[in-house]
Amino acid sequence: MEATRPVFCTIVPPHVLDRLARSEDPALAGPARRTLEADAAQRTHRRLTTVLGAPPARTAPGAAEGGARRTVFDAGNRRELPGRVVRREGDQPHQDATVNRAHNGLGATFDLLLQVFGRDSVDGNGLPLHATVHFDRDYGNAFWDGEQMVFGDGDGEIFLDFTLPVDVIGHELAHGLTQYTANYTYFGQPGALNESVSDVIGSLVKQYVNDQTAGEADWLIGAGLLAERVTGVALRSMKAPGTAYDDDVLGKDPQPATMDDYVTTGRDNGGVHINSGIPNHAFYLLATALGGRAWERAGQIWYDTLTAGTLTVTPTFADFARATAAAARTRFGEGEELESLLKAWERVGVPAH
Repeated sequence: MEATRPVFCTIVPPHVLDRLARSEDPALAGPARRTLEADAAQRTHRRLTTVLGAPPARTAPGAAEGGARRTVFDAGNRRELPGRVVRREGDQPHQDATVNRAHNGLGATFDLLLQVFGRDSVDGNGLPLHATVHFDRDYGNAFWDGEQMVFGDGDGEIFLDFTLPVDVIGHELAHGLTQYTANYTYFGQPGALNESVSDVIGSLVKQYVNDQTAGEADWLIGAGLLAERVTGVALRSMKAPGTAYDDDVLGKDPQPATMDDYVTTGRDNGGVHINSGIPNHAFYLLATALGGRAWERAGQIWYDTLTAGTLTVTPTFADFARATAAAARTRFGEGEELESLLKAWERVGVPAH
């Protein structure tokens, strides 16, 4: 595997913000333009300051030995990162609910990785987990910048506080997991796999927190994030890609569920947030076919694939599918898991043989 290259990854796709920025309503267009501007500035900053190799982890003030080492910062609606420390590991809950949700979401993701997969933080070596809340003013996004997570408060018109859905927190932190393991290039099909892995982990975090089976889960990414005026339920649906929203302002969810509707585009880093619907749907099909708790078998296959080191940083969907089949054979043999996995990939039009 190539040296780790931190990537700037956001939860809200740029095509959604582009559409909002063209709205005739200044209450919608203004925050969207400001968010796009902030994202561009952060993306440029990462390109200019990142060198090959994993970024040095900041020392978490007051971090406890062992277990999660979390620090939450408050940007005070400015863009300077990380901001001032407002909650350290071991501190009592803060009076700010956003701070507490960020803290708890970091902990939930850490617990899933440790308790289910035996991994000590996203790097496997106890990396301190840092999050900044209240980034910028009316900022309509959340992102992983290669070192930490950052959350906006939303504009209140389209997006609410980005710490509200725990799967958004799990999603962004999972970009760190991919960064320290498979390190998929953030463009085209490898980039869509990068995004899909984050959706899978984010969904598993939510299911783990709620102790849900695959059949009980809603398989939505970002449920509770959209404001009341929006006609939609979430940012994405793993169960039914393309159905998460259909709104006069946001447009229609463009995600395909199968390769028949694969989108070829130069936008959004080659459609990383769009075509991720295909591997997302394959995971949903596998998890629900197997039943029970999705992290126990389907999630284990995906985690094994991510950490096996058998793929290059530029895998196609077919490369990844074949690697999941190999992982299923290694862990479970020629049984129900492998049969269900091959059927799932077949249903989305991706060869796994």
